[in-house]
Parts: sequence; C-alpha cells; structure tokens
Amino acid sequence: MKDFANIECTEMKWYVVKVQSNREKSVRDTLARRVKRDGYDEQFGEIIVPVEKIVENKAGKKRITEQKLFPGYLIVQMILNEDTWFLVRNTGGVGDFTGASGHPEPLADAEIERILSLKATTAPQAAVMKCGFKGGDSVKIKEGAFEGFAGMIDTVDESTGKVTVLIEIFGRPTPVDLESWQVENS
Repeated sequence: MKDFANIECTEMKWYVVKVQSNREKSVRDTLARRVKRDGYDEQFGEIIVPVEKIVENKAGKKRITEQKLFPGYLIVQMILNEDTWFLVRNTGGVGDFTGASGHPEPLADAEIERILSLKATTAPQAAVMKCGFKGGDSVKIKEGAFEGFAGMIDTVDESTGKVTVLIEIFGRPTPVDLESWQVENS
C-alpha cells in the first residue's frame, strides 16, 4: 500500500490515469458506477476522456467522428486519499496514476484549463474538417465541371473542407476551388 501521508489532500484536484487503450469510455463508465455504488460521490468530480470532434467528407456526405486527444488515458477529478486511490486502482482496465516515483501528481492548473477548454470547444459546429489532403498532393478531379482533370493541391481549408487544385488549362496553372470529396489521390 502507498504511503499517503505526503499526498493525501482534502480538495479536489485533477489526475491523469493510465487505462487500457480503446477501452477509455468503458473504463470511465465502470469507474463512475463504482464511485456511485460505493458512496464516494462527494470525493469525485468529473471523469473525462478528452476528445476532439472531426468532420470527414466521404462521398459528399459529412460524418462527425470523435478522436481521442490522449489515447490510453482518463482525466479524473478527485480528492486523493487511500480509499479513493484504491477504488481507482482496482477498477478493471486501470493501469496506474501518472506521477513521479509512484506518487500520483495532480495536473497543473494551466494544463487542466487547456484540456477543459478543448472539451468545451468540441461541439460539432466547431469541429475540424478532415479531408486527408495536404498541399503538393497529386489528385484527380472525379466530379464537377473539371471531371477527369489531374492537378496538384495548392491549399487546404480544414475549416470548410475545401481544397484549391492547380490544373493546367491552355498551358497555364489555373486554381480551381473544390470540395474535398470531389477529388481523389492519383
């Protein structure tokens, strides 16, 4: 058992907990159920899996997906003492707390503010478009007035999912603005 004389505190702080990859949400749900079942509601706050929403365009259809910011980790707000430490550590799928020399270290205020601000701005309307192209990629236009033309990606606008493709018309490079789903890698 850990020596909690140096780390026990009476105020809630944020801790990072290592968990099994691809099981972050199920471990979070299990931990939340155990907290409620065992009567530790007063000693735990939020248990979060930080994610960012990504908008992908596939075949002209927008699809919103979540991408974990820190795969394999949970952020837990809690009062750390021997009982709460034991409850977290003995939850299936939990590895250990992060910290130096085996002692859980709370996150710095600036770090948790940054993580929580990301969580607050991940509404679908603020999501990032993911189109899979970058400047310099060779592409072929598969739909629209320039269908069949080959060109090179000049710019990518992640916020709208639009790309500017340089195609050759009359021997001169001409920029054409397209939706990312209208082009494919050549």
